[in-house]
Amino acid sequence: MQMHKTDHPMPNIDLPLAQDIVRRTMHIIPFSVNVIDARGVILASGDPQRVGDLHPGAQLALARRASVEIGAADMARLPGTRAGINLPLTVRGEICGVLGLTGEPDAVRQFGELVRAMAEMMLEQARLVSELQHEKRYREEFVFQLVYRTGISDASMQAWAARLAVDLRVPRAMFVLEIPAAGDGPGERLDQVLTQLQQVQSDLSARWPSLLMAVVSPGELVLLDAFPASGPQQARAAQARQRLLELHQVAQQALTPPATLSMGVALPGLDGATASYESAKQTARVGRARDAGQATFSYLELSLPVLLSGLQAGWQAEQLRQTLARLQAHDRKSGTLMRTLAAWFRHHSHPMATARALHIHRNTLDYRLQKIAELTGLDLDETDDRLLLYVALQLNEGAPVYNGGSTEKTGMQ
Repeated sequence: MQMHKTDHPMPNIDLPLAQDIVRRTMHIIPFSVNVIDARGVILASGDPQRVGDLHPGAQLALARRASVEIGAADMARLPGTRAGINLPLTVRGEICGVLGLTGEPDAVRQFGELVRAMAEMMLEQARLVSELQHEKRYREEFVFQLVYRTGISDASMQAWAARLAVDLRVPRAMFVLEIPAAGDGPGERLDQVLTQLQQVQSDLSARWPSLLMAVVSPGELVLLDAFPASGPQQARAAQARQRLLELHQVAQQALTPPATLSMGVALPGLDGATASYESAKQTARVGRARDAGQATFSYLELSLPVLLSGLQAGWQAEQLRQTLARLQAHDRKSGTLMRTLAAWFRHHSHPMATARALHIHRNTLDYRLQKIAELTGLDLDETDDRLLLYVALQLNEGAPVYNGGSTEKTGMQ
């Protein structure tokens, strides 16, 4: 796949635009109007029978690069012409066609400049729309390449970034908006989802023009945004939560199906952006497994389970799972001990805070922790044993360490 060129060649006047020019101008003048392309062919006319004909007067205006009037004497020596004036249409210094007004030159001359100014304004607007669409596609393709890296060299990607004024030294985070069930429905549903994602993209761009975005697969919109990679973790996590909330609130206004928004790790460089996308996807998988009802997930709040999520196979993973095997077998019906362990870690091993969160007596908590130690064979006072248990709990995707878990209202036991 090749990079887009950065220049914008002057587009030809397309048929719908030519017809629009004729329709609008003939509302304000009592003469037939012709729009002729750069070859001298009539594209649109107040006289439909002339569409597709060569226009000698327009060809002469194109050759001279100046207005040409056709009177009675000219009609005699230029077969096929009609009386009127022919005005070159110029946009940004380039002639792209001719505007013809049919009628005696003395009668139509007074309308010429007014109608030409109106037509050129419409052509300029069309040019601007074309450039904006080109720029939008250019930005989208850049994001797509960051996600999938289809073989474009780093040097070309760096030049592409420079063209978009993207400083690759600035850390950026990928945000991934996903509609998980987008691929499950019929084609009509996919079309609806795509239309809604495009509306989300438009809404987000209107509010934050610097955002780089692209729909990279059915039901998946990716955003690239600057985000600090250093500083106090707690402050950055709060900033990430706020940014996720802002983006998700705007997105949900245009979406019918439920969607999740995840944020990856903030890193600089091309490879950093790609890694951020992968971490955002994994953050979403881990987050949804822990709390299917949550809509936003941040790598900064799930970094450890996300980093450990790659450890799902091999003897190391099996050994870690064995750490909790006896505890889970004993706890299969009630889940009491697993909830207690999760709450204990969530409250930084503080016994009183853990007991209050679980609505149990401190003695009950001590009994449960002793039972956990007995079943796992680990000493909860030893740092290594405690860390081993914590990591094992992270690999147990259902453990609600970060999302609150269930509380108990059983009173003193």
